[in-house]
Amino acid sequence: MKTKLTPKAASGSVMSALFAALISCAFFFSIPLPGGVPIVLQDSLAMLSGLLLGPLWGGLAVFVFLALGCLGLPVFSGKAGYQIIVNGATGGFLVGYLLGAVCAGIILRLFLVPGKKYCQFRKWALIIIAAVCAVVVLYVSGIIGFIRVTHKDFQTTLKACVLPFLPVASIKLVLNVVLTGTLRNLVNNALYSVEVVGE
Repeated sequence: MKTKLTPKAASGSVMSALFAALISCAFFFSIPLPGGVPIVLQDSLAMLSGLLLGPLWGGLAVFVFLALGCLGLPVFSGKAGYQIIVNGATGGFLVGYLLGAVCAGIILRLFLVPGKKYCQFRKWALIIIAAVCAVVVLYVSGIIGFIRVTHKDFQTTLKACVLPFLPVASIKLVLNVVLTGTLRNLVNNALYSVEVVGE
């Protein structure tokens, strides 16, 4: 029996708007560090948008968040303006929010297709892989951006941008995996309608 997935554009738009608002409002949670890169919750929510909503709607949610910041709303850890992305030490991480969300969404959209049933091992393994890949993409983008702006060497950049964040990043990664595994079917039901098209 074959099934056909039909995206629900209205539901996708609402979900994207909701996640864009959540990511934006999360700027209230920000712990500054001496290296110039704060501990935030926004990165976790950005990755979660890709994991739950997929590459299109999840990516759109993060794009809207970035657009709001560029237009002047202080959603970049209390700051605003496109110069934060272009010339700020955290600009690479902000770009990484979008790249990581899209990466996670693509992996799950390709290998964990909504509407199909998979064994629990495959489901959780793919969610973990997608979540880890999203974080790797985020940090690679952040490291490149930090080096470009500050002209620090790679070792100094790791000490400023990666090592202090590993414990918290691990916790956020586990939470994203659990939330995705728990909520993904519910979200997919809201985003897609499944039709039986034949044998």
